[in-house]
Amino acid sequence: MTEQEPARQRAASASDGGERLREDVAATSAPGGDGDAPRLTDPGAVDTSLRSPAQRFRTFTGILVNTAVANITTSYLWFALTFWVYLETRNVIATGVVGGAYMLLIALSSISFGTFVDRYRKLTVMRFAAGFTLVMFVLSGAMFLLTPTPRLLDLTQPWFWIFTMIILIGAVVENMRNVALSTTVTILIEPDRRANANGLVGMVQGLAFIVTSVLSGLSVGLLGMGWTVAVAVVLTALAFAHLLTLRMPEEIRVAATDAHGGFDLRGSFAAVLAVTGLFALILFSTFNNFIGGVYMALMDPYGLEMFPVELWGAVFALGSTGFIIGGALIGKFGLGANPLRSLLLAVVAMGFLGAVFTIREWAWLYVAGIWLYLVLVPFVEAAEQTVIQQVVPLPRQGRVFGFAMAFESAAAPITAFLIAPIAQFWIIPYARSAEGAAQLAPLLGEGTSRGIALVFLIAGIIMVAAALLAFLTPVYRRVSASYLQAAKAAVNDS
Repeated sequence: MTEQEPARQRAASASDGGERLREDVAATSAPGGDGDAPRLTDPGAVDTSLRSPAQRFRTFTGILVNTAVANITTSYLWFALTFWVYLETRNVIATGVVGGAYMLLIALSSISFGTFVDRYRKLTVMRFAAGFTLVMFVLSGAMFLLTPTPRLLDLTQPWFWIFTMIILIGAVVENMRNVALSTTVTILIEPDRRANANGLVGMVQGLAFIVTSVLSGLSVGLLGMGWTVAVAVVLTALAFAHLLTLRMPEEIRVAATDAHGGFDLRGSFAAVLAVTGLFALILFSTFNNFIGGVYMALMDPYGLEMFPVELWGAVFALGSTGFIIGGALIGKFGLGANPLRSLLLAVVAMGFLGAVFTIREWAWLYVAGIWLYLVLVPFVEAAEQTVIQQVVPLPRQGRVFGFAMAFESAAAPITAFLIAPIAQFWIIPYARSAEGAAQLAPLLGEGTSRGIALVFLIAGIIMVAAALLAFLTPVYRRVSASYLQAAKAAVNDS
């Protein structure tokens, strides 16, 4: 156990954010600090001595599997909605707006998610999120049954947008579980194994991508949207029931925290600024979200132009096995001595792949590019989580994770909202014109989706340049040094 462990931290009354918050965090995480310095965790709130590390890991596995089922279900319905909307409307603006709205809702709600995670027991938060999502999915099913399909698909009428928002809100609230899951890693997993645990989280998320992409395509193609909603309701109910059976005795009561209300923006921002360079870390991990907005708006239209919907789901599932491979590699080998360096190297490689995987309209190139890209995604996510779990005290981790989710999620809607209409009205028509096709052919070859390929190429080049520049900044060196110092202190105190 180390000074970072909740069972060894002492209570503090810091509630004024700002300068006092910085002093508290410095006292908590400074190597070799005064043993009598105030701590941020109620010493009786978390007790990791109740069970062995192996027993705690089994509990973590149960929570992880349950969260995986919930993520699979919401992703299944979310993917199906995206496929259904595009196939029925053939409008990339609709898919761009729907995708952007999802990320925007996550950005707007993540601060609240983090605040609630800090204020309440982690399993209680998970159960609330699961119950709320179940209610919203039931409402979406009722609306689908009561509204004629032609009216539901009329983008000029409110019914489509109401139906979509009900599903989106249910899927967004389910993300509260992911914030809570990151804090359970801190509670249940030993410090030197947290990077590996975060890799397992990434591997499970990859499994969700595989299952949902296959099932969503088959479900929309063979069953239709109505039965897809019904399946989502049943799976959500089963996950909620299983969650009620799980127990986490280490969290005896809610740890003392300085979180206030239901939207502690001030406390969240202060908690991030209290740790030197933490805001820069969040900026680094946001790099891949900017290009992620481009993919959100255009990847499915590109794939659906190349493959039938049933086959596209299977193809994306094949590419998504890369997510599992990446998570498994982290689970086995960790992230190295400097997770931030691993993060930026992964972002550079992701930008390169994004620039070239549609440079020709070849199915094998597209699938290989998706696979390699998704191998790298867990490295970015796990690196950020590992650093936060090491340097941020548990009672503030929820708000820090929530702030990071809000900041990073806000990047994707910006690009999705901007690129969808630009691609629909200018780039795609230009690329399909005789003049445009002739001009793009030497660089991007020939095909019906050369306009989308041009967008991917430009976005990838921007991503590579931004990540390479980040290596040269003083902030990168400071954050790396802070993490290495905290990791060394954890080893010395164990």
